[in-house]
Amino acid sequence: MRVIGTAGHVDHGKSTLIEALTGIHPDRLKEEKAREMTIELGFGWLTLPNGEELGIVDVPGHRDFIENMLSGIGGIDAALLVIAADEGVMPQTTEHLAILDLLQIPAGLIVLTKTDLASDSGWLDLVESEIRSTVSDTVLDGAPILRVSAKTGDGIEELIHAIENLLQDKPTRPDLNRPRLPIDRIFSMSGFGTVVTGTLRDGKFFVGDDVEILPTGIKGRIRGLQTHKKKEESAVPGSRTAVNISGVDTELIRRGDVVAHPGQYQATRRIDARFKALKDIQKPLMHGDEVKFFVGASETIATLRILGTEEIKAGEEGWIQLELRDPVVASRGDRYILRRPSPGETLGGGAVIDHQPKGRHKRFDADVIKSLESLAQGTPADVLFEAALALHAAPIKEIITKSRLEASAAESALQELLANGQIIRLEDSAKNDALVIARPHWETLEAGMMGLVEAYHRQYPLRRGVPREEMKSRLKLAPKVFNTSLSYLVAGHALIDERGVVSKPGHEIQFNGQDQTRVQTLKRKFEANPYSPPSIKECQAEAGEEVVNALIELGELVPVSQDVVFHKKDYDKMVKMIETHIREH
Repeated sequence: MRVIGTAGHVDHGKSTLIEALTGIHPDRLKEEKAREMTIELGFGWLTLPNGEELGIVDVPGHRDFIENMLSGIGGIDAALLVIAADEGVMPQTTEHLAILDLLQIPAGLIVLTKTDLASDSGWLDLVESEIRSTVSDTVLDGAPILRVSAKTGDGIEELIHAIENLLQDKPTRPDLNRPRLPIDRIFSMSGFGTVVTGTLRDGKFFVGDDVEILPTGIKGRIRGLQTHKKKEESAVPGSRTAVNISGVDTELIRRGDVVAHPGQYQATRRIDARFKALKDIQKPLMHGDEVKFFVGASETIATLRILGTEEIKAGEEGWIQLELRDPVVASRGDRYILRRPSPGETLGGGAVIDHQPKGRHKRFDADVIKSLESLAQGTPADVLFEAALALHAAPIKEIITKSRLEASAAESALQELLANGQIIRLEDSAKNDALVIARPHWETLEAGMMGLVEAYHRQYPLRRGVPREEMKSRLKLAPKVFNTSLSYLVAGHALIDERGVVSKPGHEIQFNGQDQTRVQTLKRKFEANPYSPPSIKECQAEAGEEVVNALIELGELVPVSQDVVFHKKDYDKMVKMIETHIREH
């Protein structure tokens, strides 16, 4: 399943073209229909002659809504650059074309619309010549130009077949087993609750999946899925998908957030990237500039740090580090756009190289530039690391299979990743079935395990720790992942696993003032009747179950049956008396 998007100047017939292709008018706001101008993203779909279902995203053409356009154009497989025959190339034509080029949209067609308003073939030839010149040296260089009239229907069938031919040799979106849905629409439906939409990437969603909304980390569950208004049990990469999420309030979600499986992605406030400036920007980009950063469906303000040079001029490329005001979700290779906040201007864009850099780089450090160049080229270690991210905790052999690397290259890459700590070996074994995990996943898992134990200590200060089986149940981990991870933490002295109870080193049972009073009262009762002590139930009624259990755990009380308990001092005295009696008789 694929998605294509429109691009082009305002009032060049993008929405009308989609209606002619699909029978669906994509404008959904009253203001849009009143002004006859797309403001927000619109959507339609059709079935191609070969049976493939195709989604279409309609984007705004007016310059005032260019940033709305950016939230929907990034996830498409191909573009239709729409140009009105009676006007030809206009300002937003060139700006949208530049954005398509920066995003490296893999395929496209040029659609010359409103041909009924410009029937003179000489004029149309002139417009086509202008278009050819405009798209030269862009992703649409050499793309077919199709003459269409949505009003009369001329050329619509030819356009549908051209779209089919364009896509048939293009691969579908890969399934990396790491689904993410950048949210471009949010709404609430009576009887259903929260619904979000977007173009699904990098994996599949299934009804019943646990998900989280990033960057907030809010957890929910997929209650239902729709593609093109049809209920589905699953959604595949590349599909326009509506996700009904239970347990999440619409007010807590915003456009640009990402739906993902828990723990598979992390939001970031810092990104390393390769940047290419457009040829016609008004002034160079300077270190420290504030810019608008667009990736996926998200938008935030960023401070620009230029690496290796003082500025980036029109048409130049360079390395940059972006410090983001708001956290976003991105992956290596994601395409992004930068715009100047005021006056609004598209500056350029490029590819994310490192979405989790360790810190702020020294600007003129040659080693930093060398490292970024290596990452941009995609080393075997990068490929293997991405495979580890996709599979969470998994045997080494599964990660190597996922990476598709040749065996010797994979082994070398693995040793590099283990040495620099990007992959953690959870089992002390050199075998290929040893469990390993990518550091971001491990940090999430470790925090969950440590946090659970710490919370348990706070909630139950009179208990030695959390029972092992309860911990496994609450974490909802596969048995091998839980056992191996716990053993790893115990070996590193982060946790103690003793007699089926897990605790933090240094944790001790401590009685507060009120509990101490209860302990002393109970102690006096045992002293008054050492050989006819109160029952366990009486002790619990006097001091509370938690205090009594803590005294038993500490060894100060010794249970000899379900209801009989002695103070340790008295119990030891009786044992000695019995031993003496046995020796003497």
